[in-house]
Amino acid sequence: MNFVEGEIIHINKPYGMSSFGALAYVRTRISKAIGVKRVKVGHAGTLDPLATGVLILCTGKATKKIPTLQYHSKEYTATLQFGATTASYDMEHPVNETYPADHVTEELVRKALEQFKGDIMQVPPSYSAVHVDGKRAYELRRKDQEVKLDPKPVHVDDIELLWFDPEKKQGQIRVECGKGTYIRSLARDIGRAVGSGAYLTQLCRTRLGDIRIENCVTLDDFPQWLDTAIN
Repeated sequence: MNFVEGEIIHINKPYGMSSFGALAYVRTRISKAIGVKRVKVGHAGTLDPLATGVLILCTGKATKKIPTLQYHSKEYTATLQFGATTASYDMEHPVNETYPADHVTEELVRKALEQFKGDIMQVPPSYSAVHVDGKRAYELRRKDQEVKLDPKPVHVDDIELLWFDPEKKQGQIRVECGKGTYIRSLARDIGRAVGSGAYLTQLCRTRLGDIRIENCVTLDDFPQWLDTAIN
């Protein structure tokens, strides 16, 4: 493989690492392996630190393909905890509000999901990389500044409930969607739709375009993969 000329690498990003952290890990090892100071690497579609799954990295001239790759459809699995919310709509922040959830049933959740199919308007999380007056929204929130984001049109191709635990009030959904869709915001809105609250306890991108998670290399296996790729 010619990483300077341009290659596309499919990574299974681990939990707790930022997309840039995964990129830096890969870039450092490629650069050292091929004997260059700093090979050019970019990623197509950011994943939150607490999310796992498909992260596509492009090297060299292949970085020109990033805008096209970002528009490919995506698939996620996400686990929702009903009856509470957090400031970031996931487990990055502690629970800030609790809501009644005894009435939340599998049937109620399945029915609520129907309203999120197709073209919908969605307010991004305030803890996100959305620009506000030239700064990232999450940067402002971390300085305890109020952030108001406008709804944006997004498209959800399909959404379904995979399972629901009536005792824990947890459920897992599968979502196929387009660019710009925040699954954390979807969790918030689903919670509201069932007359409660909800936040993510797990998020995995299982597909980006034609690339599925089973076709990706983990960072633990990357050094061995790289050795094979250059020899």
